[in-house]
Amino acid sequence: MMTLDLKIHFVLPFVIFICTGPYLYKCHPRTFRTKNVTDFAIKDKAKEVADYVEVANKIIDLAVNGDARGRSYKRLADFTDTIGNRVSGSKNLEMAIKYMYKAMTSDGLDVHLEPVKIPHWVRGKESAEMVQPRSKNLAILGLGSSVGTPPEGIQAEVLVVQSFEELRSRGSEVPGKIVVFNQPFVSYGETVAYRGIGASEAAKLGAVAALIRSVTPFSINSPHTGIQEYQAGVKKIPAACITIEDAELMWRMAMRGEQIVVRLNMGATTLPDADSFNTVAEIKGWQHPEQVVLLSGHLDSWDVGQGAMDDGGGAMISWEALSLIKDLGLRPRRTLRTVLWTAEEQGGVGAQQYFNLHKMNLSNFDLVMESDLGTFKPVGLQFTGSDAAQKVMAEVVKLLAPINTTNLEPHGEGTDIYPWMQAGIPGASLHVKDERYFWFHHSEGDTMTVQDPHEMDLCSLYGPSGLCCGRPGGNAA
Repeated sequence: MMTLDLKIHFVLPFVIFICTGPYLYKCHPRTFRTKNVTDFAIKDKAKEVADYVEVANKIIDLAVNGDARGRSYKRLADFTDTIGNRVSGSKNLEMAIKYMYKAMTSDGLDVHLEPVKIPHWVRGKESAEMVQPRSKNLAILGLGSSVGTPPEGIQAEVLVVQSFEELRSRGSEVPGKIVVFNQPFVSYGETVAYRGIGASEAAKLGAVAALIRSVTPFSINSPHTGIQEYQAGVKKIPAACITIEDAELMWRMAMRGEQIVVRLNMGATTLPDADSFNTVAEIKGWQHPEQVVLLSGHLDSWDVGQGAMDDGGGAMISWEALSLIKDLGLRPRRTLRTVLWTAEEQGGVGAQQYFNLHKMNLSNFDLVMESDLGTFKPVGLQFTGSDAAQKVMAEVVKLLAPINTTNLEPHGEGTDIYPWMQAGIPGASLHVKDERYFWFHHSEGDTMTVQDPHEMDLCSLYGPSGLCCGRPGGNAA
């Protein structure tokens, strides 16, 4: 969910950073050891950032009170209502890329497409039913890359476990059974391992299928999908997620000693890799066009819901950042680039290929930013860079004082910008009030109803704070 606060939070750091780009490049971890960056230089740069208060306030006013108010929300609604969900390899994703290319070109931006190859997994028809000790339909979503069942399906007794340790301790009971994982939700980072490798761990012990409790802290009988990976040398068995309610139901039955039998049908299949594109829009820098500050979100989604929160909102505020700068007539010293990644949900496939293509120009990238944890009310900016770069960025986020969000936090994150940060490029990500994010994540609940126009406006302001480079009607300061 993205609000007005979110829009502001994403654009402003982006704007300011473009002005301070060469200094922060000197603060890259890989070059910092050879540069003598003094406290005096940091103070001098902080003063330079402070000179952009007027520009920052104009950007904030345009996003919050001006003609751009609610624009990113409207764009997202038009996009998701028209296209729907956009799983890797699908016709919908192809339509989405064409839609965004046309829309951003019409917005007056320099837009091009960069070809990539992406996975093409198709869900097919799927169903599950508990047939013993009583009949009950089970809501399921097959996991990405899962194999299907035989045409007649799989009917087998169920073994319910709550951890990998319990699975291994009961290994002699596994052969020929469907393993149901009823793991508690601790955090997404910790609990997602069950979705990711649960099928292979069960298959090692002879399971015929795996049903994994959805990785979410909250459910209204809603299954949540996501990617899973088969381990090399291990038999591939069908894997699907089930609801919290059904996982706990079968666990209670198992605790009472009841025999549970489930019939599973999955028509999932993996087709040859498909052609796709990363969608790139930019405003060329007038002084150093070869130097780049990059904003991003991913355009693909899973094949359920609308993909509005994950990550349609992130894509729209990345576009909105450029629109705000263009609308004010700001002329950046360095190139401001927005990339809408393809096939993020399959493991950052499009982003990795983009990195492979551009890594020979690594030194030209001053900052990479990503929004992929929803667009709820902004809390702050997460940043990874040297100590000197941290100090400069701490000054940059002070420009967000009019919307009362000036936190700079450690550890920028994001699947799509990870390769750049590993290579030493400073990275930043939007931190939002994401307590409800995993309620809707990868489920039918990820729709426009989750979004809020005001919060989206605020989120998009985090990007322009990386500009600090131009004044209306003139060259950069």
